[in-house]
Amino acid sequence: MADPKGFLNHGREVAKSRPVDVRLKDWNEVYVPGSLLPIISKQASRCMDCGIPFCHNGCPLGNLIPEWNDYAYREDWSAASERLHATNNFPEFTGRLCPAPCESACVLGINQPAVTIKNVEVSIIDQAWDAGTVAPQAPERLSGKTVAVIGSGPAGLAAAQQLTRAGHTVAVYERADRVGGLLRYGIPEFKMEKRHINRRIEQMRAEGTRFRTGIEIGRDLKATDLKKRYDAVVIAAGATTARDLPVPGRELKGVHQAMEYLPLANKVQEGDYVTSPITAEGKHVVVIGGGDTGADCVGTAHRQGAASVTQLEIMPRPGEDRAPHQPWPTFPMLYKVTSAHEEGGERVYSVSTTHFEGDEDGNVQWLHLVEVEFVEGRLTQKPGTERKIPAQLVTLAMGFTGTDRDNGLVEQFGLELDERGNVARDADFQTNVPGVFVAGDAGRGQSLIVWAIAEGRSAARGCDRFLTGASDLPAPIRPTDRSLMV
Repeated sequence: MADPKGFLNHGREVAKSRPVDVRLKDWNEVYVPGSLLPIISKQASRCMDCGIPFCHNGCPLGNLIPEWNDYAYREDWSAASERLHATNNFPEFTGRLCPAPCESACVLGINQPAVTIKNVEVSIIDQAWDAGTVAPQAPERLSGKTVAVIGSGPAGLAAAQQLTRAGHTVAVYERADRVGGLLRYGIPEFKMEKRHINRRIEQMRAEGTRFRTGIEIGRDLKATDLKKRYDAVVIAAGATTARDLPVPGRELKGVHQAMEYLPLANKVQEGDYVTSPITAEGKHVVVIGGGDTGADCVGTAHRQGAASVTQLEIMPRPGEDRAPHQPWPTFPMLYKVTSAHEEGGERVYSVSTTHFEGDEDGNVQWLHLVEVEFVEGRLTQKPGTERKIPAQLVTLAMGFTGTDRDNGLVEQFGLELDERGNVARDADFQTNVPGVFVAGDAGRGQSLIVWAIAEGRSAARGCDRFLTGASDLPAPIRPTDRSLMV
């Protein structure tokens, strides 16, 4: 146990953010560099080393949280990093992007602010990188087996790294021009600088993983041909089919899916563009969707110099405390103020878009909405509440409905889908096609980064067993695992 009285002697402290007027002038991460390390030992000491650490259950990866909290308290960063990597391939990703269901399950959180698990995690891994202790782990011997991984998001990268370390020859196919999937082009730079991805990719290359960018399986290379080339295939293509808004005026110029808008801003940071082809500069921006992707659009619009930013959500505003039907240690739906919301803009709840209105050139100018409420369990419009707001750029951030079906990947492999429209799999994450496995959002549906990494690790174990008859790789979850942390 770190400090038996740590949770009594120290209150919760989190990472300090840079002032809004400063951070809006650049695209760097919003937190003050180096602000965590001086306080992290005290924060780690608040961990009580519970007899039953519910944080383990809250984390799909089963992270050994009390153990690395203890090492962080003692400032034994090497040991802390080893314990952290024992269950998580990419803690610098989860430490920045995960909503931390582990903290919602923290026993201390029953009646006090929870341990800052996420901040401790990112401090450990950043310290490890700075100290040069994150080294490639090349396999001792090669198996002679080959594996193709489709998709280079967190699930694909986790599966690829695990399989490479098991001795298989792994090639990752990515349809974009750079590796990283949504980590690269969906997550804004101010939430996670892409240097974190780049150095992990270099580690994986040094271990032997190969990367093939600019190749879309199903279009550029037939799935059947890929299956012939490799002994096994892991599909980690994500759930990239965005939910649309079929209302009058949807065809107007200036109405875009979030994943049309966000990648372009990231490409500016990569040096591909001087300015984004879709920019919020000087425009009244409306973001439809109240989740994390919507918040990413809000923060991006602020940095591009939007005249105003309004975020719409069809559901009521969540409460600031746990609802009775979301008791500890489940992951509650709470009102959340992200760094993007701190930077300005308006959030409007319980409204539904009825139609868009444009000018004579076909550019969107106004968004018409109406207030809604639940009546006998059904969402109903409230008469007399119709109004319009200025909207010269609209981004749709309403989630995703499943794997891309347009490229032919599902049909060419002959994959079966489950009742939710995701690629079906068995207990080993294997599809109905022998030797073809699925991990991440493609099999689970839209979910969290921590679930993606857990799925990638578990699918790697199933694939390893298929190739060799047995596997020493860990499998943190089963395909049937469902919880409120989705």
